[in-house]
Amino acid sequence: MKISIALIGDHDESVIAHQAIPLAIGLTAEALKIDATIEWVPTESVSAQKLSQFHAIWCVPASPYKNIDGALTAIQFARRNDIPFLGTCGGYQHAILEFARHVLGFEKAASVEQNPDTEMPLISALSCKLIEQTGSINLEADSKVSAFYQSDKIEEDYHCSFGLNPDYLFIFDGSDLCFTGRDELLAPKILELPDHRFFIGTAFQPERSALKQQVHPLIFGFLQAAVEAKIVAA
Repeated sequence: MKISIALIGDHDESVIAHQAIPLAIGLTAEALKIDATIEWVPTESVSAQKLSQFHAIWCVPASPYKNIDGALTAIQFARRNDIPFLGTCGGYQHAILEFARHVLGFEKAASVEQNPDTEMPLISALSCKLIEQTGSINLEADSKVSAFYQSDKIEEDYHCSFGLNPDYLFIFDGSDLCFTGRDELLAPKILELPDHRFFIGTAFQPERSALKQQVHPLIFGFLQAAVEAKIVAA
């Protein structure tokens, strides 16, 4: 079985996450006994025609992106077409933005990293930066992420300075977007769309597990969902 994965972001070999992601996909593909190819798709080059070539979409860390609309277009494409999607760090933040803008109708929702003067700072600077930090996360029972981890509490590695502004958390109440992982202070760190084939975002960087030669359960689930999607489409 051969699958192809789009890595949405502006590739920079000096970024640790960008070094780790190909390793993580390679380790996971080996564990699944499949052939997984990757292609870096710059945010300035995103189009529906381009995205339709892939079996899965990963929106990667290292924002601000050169073209925020490109990143949001890729996320929207994955969400609408039931394509397996993983968003880590900056990808997680932009998945929040995409849903707020295109599903909930908050067109002015933005990140202060990209737009410091935004009227709606949905993504704001963290009061305590999580640069090269490890933290505990409690998972919601019966969530997809808890099923992948087979646990209700996990430890993960961060490299981020921005996150969901708690003042706007209420706008997601009753929506399809669920925050299924929270830190010890109850700040959201994982999102998912329960009815989607695989749509998960994490404030942390699961790809870093590959630097320890470990297969991460979320990345395993992501590639497995891509395989299943290809089989169904065949």
